[in-house]
Amino acid sequence: MANLYNNLNLIDLNDYSVSWWEKLLERAHEIMADPSAYAESCKGKIMGTLFYEPSTRTQMSFQTAMLRLGGTIIGFDNPATSSVAKGENIKDTTKIVSGYADIMVMRHPVAGSVKAAALTADCPVINAGDGGHLHPTQTLTDLLTLKEEKGSLEGLCIGLCGDLKNGRTVHSLIKAMSCFKGTSFVLISTPELALPAYIKDVLSAGGHPYKEVSSLDDAVGMLDVLYMTRIQRERFASPEEYEKQKGHYILDKKKMSKAKDSMIVLHPLPRVDEIAIEVDDDPRAMYFKQAKYGMYIRMALILTMLEENSLKVPLITGKVHEHQKCSNPLCITHKETYLPHYFRGEGTMLECEYCDERTLVE
Repeated sequence: MANLYNNLNLIDLNDYSVSWWEKLLERAHEIMADPSAYAESCKGKIMGTLFYEPSTRTQMSFQTAMLRLGGTIIGFDNPATSSVAKGENIKDTTKIVSGYADIMVMRHPVAGSVKAAALTADCPVINAGDGGHLHPTQTLTDLLTLKEEKGSLEGLCIGLCGDLKNGRTVHSLIKAMSCFKGTSFVLISTPELALPAYIKDVLSAGGHPYKEVSSLDDAVGMLDVLYMTRIQRERFASPEEYEKQKGHYILDKKKMSKAKDSMIVLHPLPRVDEIAIEVDDDPRAMYFKQAKYGMYIRMALILTMLEENSLKVPLITGKVHEHQKCSNPLCITHKETYLPHYFRGEGTMLECEYCDERTLVE
């Protein structure tokens, strides 16, 4: 069994209690009410931002959050301009940056990469998205949006539409909302982009009803929240596979006319063509406001993680299986081969600690 690690990290939101999330939401609400009161809260603190793949909202909202708190920023937004381009591994890059910074934010295209970085980092690490796996701060953004706009996180019927297979925002949101009473889900996708089995298991374990459908037209009328996602070109093995999937789901005025007057539309952005521009003027379209909420929740998160030095959460709960390989070809353990092969569970089926993929014992 691995020991507790010294730093407070945010890799998976579900590593923390719902009460911890709610404290963050309350703090974000307070910051929104009086931002100037927090202008010097992080004076003298440095945040390192390591973005191994493109980002607009997540990167800029983190940077703006730290600047509004009075802190400063170091880092890169293109690995080609860092020593990563020379072949430096994640451990060495993050070990160095974590020695310069008080807190570190990392986005990477490979599942489990941020947990891998946190294993040896010397400061708290925040997961800003690891491949198609998780995106906990987007989920905090979504929770704050729902709380502010719907008034409660309980009793909502949430429709998720698009790339449910590779959508890390979808995975994180479902795992979070399954912790609230009365939540039900409508999963809208093609069979090829259906939700992974391990996320469906979360819903089943929590007793949350869900439907899998292929038609947005048929589903939109029953929803309190519609969470649209783009078909993610960068997650496909070939352009041909992407072309087969794009354009299946487009939200327009006609579909919105079938929705409840109280339904709200969220989207983690960027959008491509899945929400028509005409929908932007609908008062139920919340995605631009949602992005602004993201800055406030990240301000609350940075403050909390820098303050709560006594809160310890296990980074690893399983044990090393030296000769066992993760069955997920997109797992970080296949790229960074020096990493210990940590797995949870016993018997013939194990779960990878980095990407959560189920793996048969070899």
